[in-house]
Amino acid sequence: MVGAVMNEYMTSAEVARLLRVDKSTVCRWRQAGTGPRVTWLSPSLPRYARRDVEEWLRGVAA
Repeated sequence: MVGAVMNEYMTSAEVARLLRVDKSTVCRWRQAGTGPRVTWLSPSLPRYARRDVEEWLRGVAA
């Protein structure tokens, strides 16, 4: 698609650095279903769309 911008996908470690929390915290949030929306590229490769992380952060900060 011409002009479409691909969303940036982040690893758990990148999300942790962005939010200044430990990677285990991101994992805990994912397991509890309370963190940002996750996309699984394979059973062991979770990825987070940057826009989903930002949207989640706005929601929890409100």
